[in-house]
Formats: sequence, structure tokens, C-alpha cells
Amino acid sequence: MAEIKPFKGMRYNTFLAGKIGELCCPPYDIISEEERLGYIAENEYNVIRLELPKEGGDVYKTAGEVLDMWRNTGVLVHEIKPAVYIYEEEFNAYNKRSSVKGIIVRVKVEEFSKGVILPHEFTLSKAKADRFNLMKATNCNFSQIYALYMDEEHTTLKTIDRLSDRKPDQKFTDSDHVTHKLWIITDEKVIEKLVNDFADRKLYIADGHHRYETALNYRNYCRENGISKEGDPQDYQMMYLVDMQHPGLVVFPTHRMVRDLESFDKDEVLKGCEEYFDIKKFTSVGNINSELSKQYKQGKKVFGFYCGKGEWYLLVLKDIEVMAKVLPDLSEASQQLDVSVLHSLILEKTMGIDKENMANQINLTYTKFFEEAIMKVDKGEFQCSFILNPTRVTEIRDVAAAGEKMPQKSTYFYPKMITGMVMNDLNES
Repeated sequence: MAEIKPFKGMRYNTFLAGKIGELCCPPYDIISEEERLGYIAENEYNVIRLELPKEGGDVYKTAGEVLDMWRNTGVLVHEIKPAVYIYEEEFNAYNKRSSVKGIIVRVKVEEFSKGVILPHEFTLSKAKADRFNLMKATNCNFSQIYALYMDEEHTTLKTIDRLSDRKPDQKFTDSDHVTHKLWIITDEKVIEKLVNDFADRKLYIADGHHRYETALNYRNYCRENGISKEGDPQDYQMMYLVDMQHPGLVVFPTHRMVRDLESFDKDEVLKGCEEYFDIKKFTSVGNINSELSKQYKQGKKVFGFYCGKGEWYLLVLKDIEVMAKVLPDLSEASQQLDVSVLHSLILEKTMGIDKENMANQINLTYTKFFEEAIMKVDKGEFQCSFILNPTRVTEIRDVAAAGEKMPQKSTYFYPKMITGMVMNDLNES
């Protein structure tokens, strides 16, 4: 099953580079250009120069040159011994302080068809091309893929809790009040136990589908061009592995905002929904989340349909059995996803927004921010919004196990992993 191994992580020499909090950054795909420049202004060695290069005529070549310079001058150094890295994030979500903890290791990449590492979302080709070009120029992973594993007895989590019962080797709190902690584990017997824990496990990708598919493409490219052979570091990807039942796991919903439909009519949409949904009108947005949460706890499929000026409608699916008729070729796990219900019964059937339209975001835009979904309708930028409940982690597992994928933007694991605490240099065996 999943093959994991320790590695000689590449990390910042903070004596030369500065404080670790000034050197790390959020994932590249959620950083604006203003933010990118701000990170560099604070510290010229920020990992953003490697992870999201924008300098020079060939930005990927420049990233490779910067990487070489930082290694040669000792700004970046490798672990002396192969290590497993315990990584914990403490954060605020749903009005309480939580934490999630897992391990960062190298994982042997496998084709999805082998059923060892399973995806749950569709991907976009543009993002994969960018990440592939960066890997070709640097032969490195600067950020981790986030994956989940099943462990009913929580054997691995108990081990890493025990190993991290001490002061972390690195720690800082970012501007979003997320505290990042890293422990470096080099004890060979402990590592052997952790490796063996995964011998009969599958991994479910939570976040980083683009990077995983890129890692497969890069491995194949290296073999085809004589750069690597089977078993070399290019066969492995840096991943962050978390117990699927970890009490700190948080998944946020991703709301849908609709724009530029030629014949949008709120009353026509509601009329079209009457066949499948019980509908209740509200005149204040203050209770959308509480009403959705109440239905969520009862296992109902429910959406908030917001039309502006504080007016919204609670749409509660009458009978889940209808989804077997609407999506007969999909598994029950996929049929019963909230996003499947919304996309097929409302966006497609009632509003005429087909799958290709959704994928290309012609009339549909996504946001994880409830406030944005409301505000942009009020401002007239969008015609309406659909407010969703979060996808359950068990649903992610079941869809992946069925060999299927969810629509894009079905999940948003929070918080995102920080980039820069440890990196995977594929020049190091």
C-alpha cells in the first residue's frame, strides 16, 4: 500500500536568513501580487521567491538560480540524517481554538488506478503546467500535499503525540493567528515504526491534487529523459499525512455565486426548485448559517439561496432518492454530496448552467467567505449566491474509495499548510 520514508529535509539556516516567520508564506495559489512583494520586502530570503517566482525573463530559471545561490551560501541546509517531521497547526475556527497534527514524509507516488493514493476533486490543466515547469527548473518540492489516512486505533497519532511532547524545533504565529510548530524526528527505530504503520494504508488527497498529478508527470518525465530511474527521489513527493478522524480537522464550505445569466429570474428559480425542495423565506441574513447548521446536524441536504437586500430562501431537499435517477452512473457517495445536489438539480436543471460552464467559471464563481457571497450580491456584481454547508470528511473518503471525483471547489481544508518550514530537495537521496 502507501510507501513512506524519511528524508533529509532542506530547511532555512535562520542564523543567516532571519526569523522563520519571515521566511515562510501561505500556499502560492492564494497569494496576491501585493502580498508576494510584501513578503520579499520583509525578508529577501522568503520562500515565495522559490514557490511563486515572478522575477527575470524566465521565471522558473530564475527560481532555480536563486535556489542554487541559497544552497551554496548556506541559507538553505539539509538535515544531516533522514528525518520525519511532525507538523502541528493551532488555529481559530467556529469560535474556538483547535489544532491538527500530522507527519511530513516522502511518499512514493502511484497512479490513481492502483488505488493506493486516491483523489477526490477534478483539477485544472493551467495550474499543473505551472507547477511542472517549476519542478523541472528546481528539482524540488517547496510545499506539501495534504493527505488523510484511516487508523481506527489512532496508533500513529498516539506515537506522534508522544514524540511531540516537548518544545518544538521551530515555532511561529502568522498574521492569521495560526501557530505553526515543527518537530524533527531522526530516531531510526521510531521512524521504522511509523513507516510500518502505513504498510497497509491508503492515502486520500485532501488538498494538493494539482501538485500530486504534477509529481506523477515529473517522475515520468525524469525517467523518459534519463534523469532518474525507479527508486530515485523523483519517485517520491513530500506529503503531510493526518489521521482522518483527527478531532482538529476542519473543512469549510465553498459557496457559489452566479453572474451574467441573461434570463435570471428569482421567482422562476424558486418555481423550478419547488419539485425537489421545501422552501422557506427569510428576510435577514443573520440566521443563514444557524439554519443551515441545524439541517446539517440532521443530515439534510440544504442550501441558502440569497437574492439581495437581506432576502434569502432555505431550500431543503425533499427526497434524496431522486439523485439516483438524476446521476444513475455515479456511486451513492457521489450522488448524495451537497454539491452534486446543488449542481444537478438547481444550477443545471433549473438555471441552465452546465458542467462545462461551471468548470470554466463562465457564470459561476466560488468563495469560501460567507460575507463575500452576501456582499457581492448586494453590490449587484452577482445575481444570487448559494450558501452551502461543509463537505463531511467521511464523504471525501467514500467518493475517493468509489474511484470518483467531486466537482471542483467541493472542499476547503482549513488552515492551509505553511510553505517553507521544510522542503524536499530531490537532489538528496
